Amino acid sequence: MSKVTSVIEQLVTPILEELNLELVDIEFVKEGRNWFLRIYIDTPEGGIDIDQCALVSERLSVLLDENDPIEQNYYLEVSSPGAERPLKKESDFEKAVGKFIYVKTYEPIKNLKEFQGYLTAYTEQGLEMEVRIKTRKIKLLVEKEKIAKARLAIDFSSN
Repeated sequence: MSKVTSVIEQLVTPILEELNLELVDIEFVKEGRNWFLRIYIDTPEGGIDIDQCALVSERLSVLLDENDPIEQNYYLEVSSPGAERPLKKESDFEKAVGKFIYVKTYEPIKNLKEFQGYLTAYTEQGLEMEVRIKTRKIKLLVEKEKIAKARLAIDFSSN
């Protein structure tokens, strides 16, 4: 986590706790000439609405103006994580059991570094998944330390 995102997390967490919302992710990225501070939030059950995002944006904007933790100009965006929400915390993976996910690994497993499939279990060892490699469905264990990126995904396969 970068210094900027760490400071932003400290500022936004009390707001989210007061509103019974969860922090999903924070991004501070440059796109073209512009910097964007993106805060992804959700309700514990999932399904945040635009009014909740606007309220968090308004409250956070006041704190950002008071504390001024970011040197450059930037655009603040507060939104839902969307259908393909990132999976980062243990609770994210626990909630995702039974769902279709995408995982990218730091090193190859079965000669591949990217997998899509159903998360069948989340254990101390890592992710137990049912994935399709070519035409075969196999069970795969992705160890926690090998996970570079994980998110919910949409299953477009016919079965």
